[in-house]
Amino acid sequence: MVSEGFAEIVLIVRDVRASARFYRDVVGLTPLGDASSDWAWFEAGDPGRLQRIALHRGSLLFEEHSPLPHGEHWGPVHFAFLAAEDQLEAAATRLRANDVTVYGPVQLEWKQARSYYFYDPDGNLLEFIAPRRAF
Repeated sequence: MVSEGFAEIVLIVRDVRASARFYRDVVGLTPLGDASSDWAWFEAGDPGRLQRIALHRGSLLFEEHSPLPHGEHWGPVHFAFLAAEDQLEAAATRLRANDVTVYGPVQLEWKQARSYYFYDPDGNLLEFIAPRRAF
């Protein structure tokens, strides 16, 4: 099987509307409609491609089959957003302007990239990563 990229990531959050504001205003994602108290959806890739991030309050499908203890079925995650090399500093500045603690920059020689890391309101570790342009 060959993957064509991710289709969606669903994050379990305490307060969907508050987290939606963070992902819209701080991270800079484009919402796909208004957030409800249970769900918020965002575009996370090229327009028209099925690449989305969802925020959800409550359980997920098949959660009852998780091998982890109740209350720890899904835990915090880490994921990265691609950023253009010339926009990386502006992304970090926007985070700081919104009182988000920023870690980095981190030079990732093995990826030929530079990154900034930060946490969302629910403890997920996020990253803005900018691959270096080839010369």
